[in-house]
Amino acid sequence: MVDADRTFVIVGGGLAGAKAAETLRAEGFNGRVILIGDEREHPYERPPLSKGFLSGKEERDSVFVHEPAWYAQNDVELHLGQTVTAIDRAAKTVRLGDGTLVGYDKLLLATGSEPRRLDIPGTGLAGVHHLRRLAHSERLRNVLKALGRDNGHLVIAGAGWIGLEVAAAARGYGAEVTVVEPEPTPLHQVIGPELGQIFTDLHAEHGVRFHFGARLTEITGQDGMVLAARTDDGEEHPAHDVLAAIGAAPRTALAENAGLALVDRADGGGVAVDATLRTSDPDIFAAGDVAAAHHPLLDTRLRVEHWANALNGGPAAARAMLGQEVCYDRIPYFFSDQYDLGLEYSGWAPPGSYDQVVLRGDAGKREFIAFWLKERRVLAGMNVNVWDVTDPIQRLIRAGSKGVQIDPDALADPSTPLTDLAPEAP
Repeated sequence: MVDADRTFVIVGGGLAGAKAAETLRAEGFNGRVILIGDEREHPYERPPLSKGFLSGKEERDSVFVHEPAWYAQNDVELHLGQTVTAIDRAAKTVRLGDGTLVGYDKLLLATGSEPRRLDIPGTGLAGVHHLRRLAHSERLRNVLKALGRDNGHLVIAGAGWIGLEVAAAARGYGAEVTVVEPEPTPLHQVIGPELGQIFTDLHAEHGVRFHFGARLTEITGQDGMVLAARTDDGEEHPAHDVLAAIGAAPRTALAENAGLALVDRADGGGVAVDATLRTSDPDIFAAGDVAAAHHPLLDTRLRVEHWANALNGGPAAARAMLGQEVCYDRIPYFFSDQYDLGLEYSGWAPPGSYDQVVLRGDAGKREFIAFWLKERRVLAGMNVNVWDVTDPIQRLIRAGSKGVQIDPDALADPSTPLTDLAPEAP
């Protein structure tokens, strides 16, 4: 009963926060666990908001991390629809929006991120959307249904993962879609120009129009409704609705006001944490989108905005809060579904970090694995409509981080099993 008098507070009602609460109980912590979320919904997962739920393939209840009854059954105190306005590190309390003070012994910040906003005229019109929360996805799903029914037009600002997934969902409903992207290809900053054309072709085959090398400068409307979207090269695109899918910013205001160390916005932003997910305050931890963690394997600081980071980071932070030995070195991972294309991406290979891209399989049929290499060391791998290869891909990345070089010809040869090339994890 040594923990009975201790209180662990989790700020953030998403996947990272919910999995941290689950882990605390699974590891035997019997003190108070308080989970505070600023939405009235129980904690839910976000991938369905741009994938299965948005497209109508999944029901609303499928997005939730736990059944609502789970929290009471596991003695997790929920404060839903409550905003934490301040942290008093000296008093070890958090202040809620209604003025209530909640004391903590350990505190986890899992505040996530928020959509970046378009800073152009017309963003106050009723047909301008962002996608981050369940309510956003519910609204957008109804909009896409109406656009499909009425042959309406959706303009999407941004050809990143969210923009492309929403484009696929919109075409599934029959809506007309135009994607405006300043880079020359989709996903340019993620997978580089070598593979961007594959996604251009995929969406073009399904009727999506791309306008590359341009940015939105104005959204025009009448009587509060969207009529068109203009770009900086003088083009005007008909639009009944506009989605801003230009990235997300970590929600760091709470940490900043508390004096915790942050990472510069130019370097991705976020709350600075070490490999145990501990902040500059020894009793405060951070996980999920908001955490910029030193990655011991990749020897760099990363802020990862994907599902797997929340899924695994929340439990890692919980174990660290309990005083267990933690070294959070998970290989960054994400997945996407667009039409009949499914993919998984592992690793970290930003533009300029690699000197070679190796393809294994048939890119024309969209059944292949792409590898990003630096001096014959594997930095990242993306399997497209090829499954059950994540483990060997991640082993190759771990080996590459230790200096192991791989023959690119063998890597490209489908007759050479990946398991033969990927050393077993030490």
